[in-house]
Amino acid sequence: MNYTIKVRPTMKSRIPTVDFNNIPFGKVFSDHIFEADYIDGEWRNFTIKPFERMSFSPANMTLHYGQAIFEGLKVTSDKDGNPLFLRLKEHAKRLNRSADRMAIPEVPEDLFKQAVMQLIDLDQDWIPQGEDTALYVRPFVFAADEYLGVRPSDTYKFMVFTCPVGAYYAKPVRITTMPEYVRAFPGGTGYAKAAGNYAGSLRPMLEAHKKGYDQVMWLDGIEKKYIHECGTMNLMFVIDGTIVTPPTETGEILSGITRNSVLTIFKNAGYNIEIRPITIDEVIEAHKAGKLQEAFGTGTAAVISQVATIAHGDVVMDLPPIEGRTISRFAKAEIIAIRKGEKDPFGWIEKLIPATV
Repeated sequence: MNYTIKVRPTMKSRIPTVDFNNIPFGKVFSDHIFEADYIDGEWRNFTIKPFERMSFSPANMTLHYGQAIFEGLKVTSDKDGNPLFLRLKEHAKRLNRSADRMAIPEVPEDLFKQAVMQLIDLDQDWIPQGEDTALYVRPFVFAADEYLGVRPSDTYKFMVFTCPVGAYYAKPVRITTMPEYVRAFPGGTGYAKAAGNYAGSLRPMLEAHKKGYDQVMWLDGIEKKYIHECGTMNLMFVIDGTIVTPPTETGEILSGITRNSVLTIFKNAGYNIEIRPITIDEVIEAHKAGKLQEAFGTGTAAVISQVATIAHGDVVMDLPPIEGRTISRFAKAEIIAIRKGEKDPFGWIEKLIPATV
């Protein structure tokens, strides 16, 4: 289905004010934003307008009950400057999995795709060209009712804006477990990109920072021993040549699109992969035996982020130097090549469909 999107372009682009050689993550925003309303059981009022501040009631239900979800994806360009979208459909599907869990109406996949593409068509000059850079796209949905009562909202906003970004983590990360905190339980919202999941992670993250670590490596909420995920990333470990990563089917771990992509790349390249529960004790024993060769995170923002140190209580494990890590560096090189349009062995890339076509 093709949607009629009303476009009100900005009168003056802010691109000349941006230093594309020094882009902080998530602080510089492009010129336009897409907006749609869910009213009387359908999405309507499709608009692209200048990026601007919003005005809403103090009784907005999202402010009180947290009925909000989001997605994150990146747009890059090929050598000819054509915008490229990596696994756009998968992001639309994941937004709707989150929507279902949070009692939010689904966004039609074709609306999601058209909104993102038409927005990028207008703001494609914002796509940075440097290494480890991209145009980050943030679709999100939130409750719009003005009501102080605990129930699903009747009305919602679906919005999309973009921002040029550099690397999420500037250097390999140091991570630590914090068993006194729990991110997710079976039957909870761990698999959804719900705003409240991230709010609940902030206090533990601050405590980790005080201890000299960058992020929290979450353990399961029942036995406090099974590794889940870390900050904004899924985790993978290379133990004696085998790639080990926790399963996401139980619903406690976000099913990362970058994670799934990396696993496909590894499988296609013939690597040994084990998708299974992994305990912190197994990681400690592998490190003691000299078999823990690599650990890294995968995510849209982080892409591939190397883990330098893992801590659990009094045990601090420093991992081998980044320069000698062949498996994770291979994965990153493959992802970057696909994002640049240099190869597309799995049919993941979509090129921009101009709004005029």
